[in-house]
Amino acid sequence: MQRKMTKPVQVGSVTVGGGSSIVIQSMTNTDTRDVSKSLAQIHALAEAGCEIVRLAVLDGDAAKALGEIATKSPLPVIADIHFDYRLALLAVEQGIHGLRLNPGNIGARWKVQEVVRAVKEQQIPIRIGVNAGSLEKELLEKYQGPTAEGMIESALGHIRLLEEEGYDKIKVSLKASTVPLMLDAYRKMNEVVDYPLHLGVTEAGTVSSGVVKSAIGIGTLLAEGIGDTIRVSLTGDPVREIPVALEILRVLNLRQRSVELISCPTCGRTQVDLALLAEKVELRLAQLPPLDKPLKVAVMGCAVNGPGEAREADYGIAGGKGMGLLFRRGEVIARLPEEELLAALLCEIEEYVRDHGRG
Repeated sequence: MQRKMTKPVQVGSVTVGGGSSIVIQSMTNTDTRDVSKSLAQIHALAEAGCEIVRLAVLDGDAAKALGEIATKSPLPVIADIHFDYRLALLAVEQGIHGLRLNPGNIGARWKVQEVVRAVKEQQIPIRIGVNAGSLEKELLEKYQGPTAEGMIESALGHIRLLEEEGYDKIKVSLKASTVPLMLDAYRKMNEVVDYPLHLGVTEAGTVSSGVVKSAIGIGTLLAEGIGDTIRVSLTGDPVREIPVALEILRVLNLRQRSVELISCPTCGRTQVDLALLAEKVELRLAQLPPLDKPLKVAVMGCAVNGPGEAREADYGIAGGKGMGLLFRRGEVIARLPEEELLAALLCEIEEYVRDHGRG
């Protein structure tokens, strides 16, 4: 796939666009005014692999809390502002690294000028975020509902306000909860601007439904070379979004993860509780530190075909009736009772971590 070369935008220490790696983002769901809880969640996101974090700014107290959060955060911090330009100015004063702000929604032109003046001094980028569900009334009437054309017109209107003030450190998102609409909007926007695009399916849903919608929507665009940064939006703990985002990038060869689990879908030959085994292994793998060499682990349900089908795995287990095989790169190294399989595999993984851990 050939990615479009967009304008690079610097968000703290992270470069978005300009051919840099696809950046993973998320948003806290804590009360921003609760600094300790917000920082705890940001650290959890960072440990999971998140690279930029966004926080809601509901009032002046939340904006002021960003000062301590931005100072102590391991990730660049973006302030999410709606309608009130004063909150944007206050957030900038606190040392945040980016704004999510639609300039057309903050009122008079002089208010836009005030915000631009503030971000220019600190070289803080602005993400213009258009959502199909909150499109301007006049555009909904013009296009008889939310359409890609209406979303693009909205985004271009916001962009124009910033460009007329001489500011072009801009990122753009055009999210929708309907995947075909989201795809249509991003594809068409990609043809008319060179700004970095932030991809996402908004209000994607719970893990079960949201993962599918996000994988199809975000993955399709990335496979077409569209997009510079992504967020998988799932209901609940935002930390759960990060493994999904990483997996989307990994399967498209856009990001190499240090750990990969493969497991078979099971069939009539499976005689062990493979789903439980795989879940336990996956949980342990999620807790591993960064590795200097990728690790692939296989959990297979058939001792007859398992080792051969998963020969590319560094380590793996394959179940049988009351017993199973422990194998290394396709070669069987032990035949064990079923109840000993998991412990034996985890022992091999621990040894691998001792040899290849970067901690």
